[in-house]
Amino acid sequence: MDRVFIEGLRVEATIGIFDWEQRILQPLEIDLEMAWDNRPAATSGAIEEALDYAAVSEAVTGLIQSKPWGLIEEVAEAIGRLIQKEFKVQGVTLKVAKPTAVLTAKTVAVQITRGSFN
Repeated sequence: MDRVFIEGLRVEATIGIFDWEQRILQPLEIDLEMAWDNRPAATSGAIEEALDYAAVSEAVTGLIQSKPWGLIEEVAEAIGRLIQKEFKVQGVTLKVAKPTAVLTAKTVAVQITRGSFN
């Protein structure tokens, strides 16, 4: 199975478990790896047969900005469900990073894999 990547998608979000975090925007950085058969699009040149990474990026951004979140784990699961359901992707590995969570760390993140890459 081929793979389509979106790396470093930056989304401003209301995210965090503390009251003050629910009153501000903080950046999340999303990396996506999605199982997709690229042969039909490569043969036809038609975007309709490709995994439209612009549409995926817009959908993920819209989901994250649609409500306040507590944990990045919640965000990761919601993104995984969205991509599999809306875009018919067989498998997705994704990482959600919150660079402002720990001052002495470059970032903190969770990574999940849902579905199959066969």
